Amino acid sequence: MPLGTLDRSPPPFFRQGPSALSKLVFFGVLAVLLMVADNRFRIIKPVRAAIATVLYPLQWSMLQPVILVRDGGKYFESLGTSHANEAAAQYRLGLQSQRAQQVEQLTFENARLRALLDLRARVSAPALAAQVLYAAADPFTRKVIVDKGALAAVQPGSPVLDELGVLGQVTRVYPLVSEVTLITDRNQAIPVLNTRTGLRALAFGEPSVGTGSLELRFLDANVDLQAGDLMTTSGIDGVYPPGLQVARVSKIERGADSAFARVRCEPVADVNGGLHVLILQPQAGQVPARPEPAEDASVTKTKKAKP
Repeated sequence: MPLGTLDRSPPPFFRQGPSALSKLVFFGVLAVLLMVADNRFRIIKPVRAAIATVLYPLQWSMLQPVILVRDGGKYFESLGTSHANEAAAQYRLGLQSQRAQQVEQLTFENARLRALLDLRARVSAPALAAQVLYAAADPFTRKVIVDKGALAAVQPGSPVLDELGVLGQVTRVYPLVSEVTLITDRNQAIPVLNTRTGLRALAFGEPSVGTGSLELRFLDANVDLQAGDLMTTSGIDGVYPPGLQVARVSKIERGADSAFARVRCEPVADVNGGLHVLILQPQAGQVPARPEPAEDASVTKTKKAKP
């Protein structure tokens, strides 16, 4: 057989189709087209959702051993914590029960002492529930907006509380909403009373310190104050009822070059995250009017002697 007549093409067994470079270019272009189409038209989203739905039972079954091992360890860790928390709760419950048993006797004794001293009973201010909508847009003030206004009988100057203590005071009233200035605002001042010593002071807002605090000003350097002392409303301003929790003393600085102490207090109320508040009526509207000053007897006689 002549040499030129031989078939030089490879047998079918060794034929590999298109070259590797052609396959790389084809599938690369196809991948780019699919990515562009998915980004533009979201055509792969239904396919992805269907695949995820089909594979979910398999994923769930494979994750169960891992979840059992992880949750089992947490169970034994939390068991001891639960027992400790239960013991602490039982202790607090015992203290509260002891105090509750003494309330009736203390109330009776308080009523007898007030009757004996002929003192007027404390004012009980009506309360109105409200919800904080949003904080004021001014970054230099500490104010929030609540969802009760003049239509709900809210008055300017009304004290605002949360479940922990004094939150602020109503400064502006609109028909449907009201503006509440927090006690940490630099323009807020509130008379307070130290429950340990009976010391009266004036607390001013300090918004520049962290998330907001209070400062007791004009106190002597040797004033009897300790970290942790509870400051409550004194009730002498005619706005806040007495006995409401305001702040706790956190830091006391006594400088040798100053005659006054620098006292920092942390507010008891949640001034940064409270959502539900109580609006009280101002105490001044419930306190009897101040009596007119009596005229001096000599002045009265002089007036009568004049023709």
